[in-house]
Amino acid sequence: MVMSRDQNAGRSHSIKMDNSSFERVEEFKYLGTTLTNQNSIQEKIKIRLKSGNACYYSVQNILSSSLLSKNLKINIYGTIILPVVLYGCETWSLTLREERRLRVFKNRVLRRIFGPKMEEVTEEWRKLHNEELNDLYCSPNIVRVMKSRRMRWPGHVAPMGWMRGVYRILVRKP
Repeated sequence: MVMSRDQNAGRSHSIKMDNSSFERVEEFKYLGTTLTNQNSIQEKIKIRLKSGNACYYSVQNILSSSLLSKNLKINIYGTIILPVVLYGCETWSLTLREERRLRVFKNRVLRRIFGPKMEEVTEEWRKLHNEELNDLYCSPNIVRVMKSRRMRWPGHVAPMGWMRGVYRILVRKP
C-alpha cells in the first residue's frame, strides 16, 4: 500500500521480493485493523474505545467496590480494560485529538478506581483533577504505552538478518 497525499502516487507500481509480487492496494487488514492509504484511524479508535467502554461497564461494580484494594483495581484495569482499548495500536499514527480521546478514557476509568476526594476546608466531595490522577497512578500514560508497543516490532525484526523479507522491508531494501 502506498500512502501519499497524491492519490496517483504509485498507482501502477508493485513490489517484487523473493520471487513474489505484491500488488498495490487501497486497504488491507493487519492485526485485526483495516489499514487504508489515507491513514485515517479515527474510526478505528472509536471502535476500540467503544469496546473498552463495554469492558469498563462490565467491571464497573468491581472498580467502585470498597472491598477491593486500589492496587487490585489497577491490575484489573491493566489486564482487562487496557488491552481491549490498545488492541492493534502498533499500526496507529495518532493525532493530538486521538491522544486526547485516549487520555480522557483512561482518566474516566481511574476516577472510578480512586473515587472522589473530600476537600478538607469545605468538607465537600469532588472529582480528582488530572494531575492528582497522574500522581496516584504511577504507570506511564496510555499514549506512552501505545508508542512503546509500536516500537517493539522493529526490535523484534532487527535480529532476523538479510535472509528474511520482513527485515529487508524494515531497512527499506526489499
